[in-house]
Amino acid sequence: MMAIEVEKLVKQYKNGVRALDELSLQVNRGEIFSLLGPNGAGKSSLINILTTFYKPTSGKVIMLGKDLCQEPAWVRKQIACVAQRVSIDEHLSLMENMIFQSRLYKVEPQVAKKRISSLLDSFELSGYQKYPTASYSGGIKRRLDIAMNMVSSPKILFLDEPTVGMDVESRKAMWKVLRKIRDEFSTTILLTTHYLEEADQLSDTICIMKEGKELAQGTPSNLRSFIRQNMLRIVFSNADETKKYKNTLENTGLIKFANVRGNSAFAGVDDSRTAFTAVNKWLLDHQVEFDAIEIVEPSIEDVFLALTASGNKRREEWVC
Repeated sequence: MMAIEVEKLVKQYKNGVRALDELSLQVNRGEIFSLLGPNGAGKSSLINILTTFYKPTSGKVIMLGKDLCQEPAWVRKQIACVAQRVSIDEHLSLMENMIFQSRLYKVEPQVAKKRISSLLDSFELSGYQKYPTASYSGGIKRRLDIAMNMVSSPKILFLDEPTVGMDVESRKAMWKVLRKIRDEFSTTILLTTHYLEEADQLSDTICIMKEGKELAQGTPSNLRSFIRQNMLRIVFSNADETKKYKNTLENTGLIKFANVRGNSAFAGVDDSRTAFTAVNKWLLDHQVEFDAIEIVEPSIEDVFLALTASGNKRREEWVC
């Protein structure tokens, strides 16, 4: 049984905005499913429908075998949602927050006691009980927020950009927690994130959206194969030079598109070996100073930019 099945889902608001346009996707049970898309892609509208906050205009949603529109109360008991804004009460202790959440979900006291103890150990929060919650770092507050939402033992957990604003160490600690939720608790996670590396590292399945439609869905490995050929990585001395020559290279006709990451320009090409020779020659002929040029495999970010840059037309040009 699938955790979530969405079929030709439409959400049109009263002002005429069509946030979801016959969107279809499937989320397997016990996986981390990442939803990616530029601002305005329809991610928030989809999450609001799946968490029963909004009603769809048309289409069908099956959650854990039940029709969402026909049995929303049942669905609410099976899910939990962690929003971007941390929801812990800083006037309460860590344990008081956990107990309060268990009572909201009407978890039996003895069951709640065992479950809370297990969650605190799994999320490495036990050592923070003696400190006031207001003193916690952002990463610990977020970890507690997620632990609170796991007290009800949800079958599906929705996470809206859970690592936004975190430093690298805190983000990696959160990744460890999310993998535990999937592996130890067998909970399906639907994650939205703007960190493409995060989606690449965590996801069993990724769905890329734009303008309310699905552009691509698959494993990170499968998505990389959507771009037919490898890419070129051209390294310059600094970020300003990289941005300057990225635009110049796009106008030469030697590459299809390019994006900048640090001092490197990553260029999409029709044939990597032919393009390697042509671009290298162009750079030398025009006396452009660069540090390195190499053929590399596309990243999830490259796939994302290729698909979302110009919608379906870009997809037809670049994917098999």
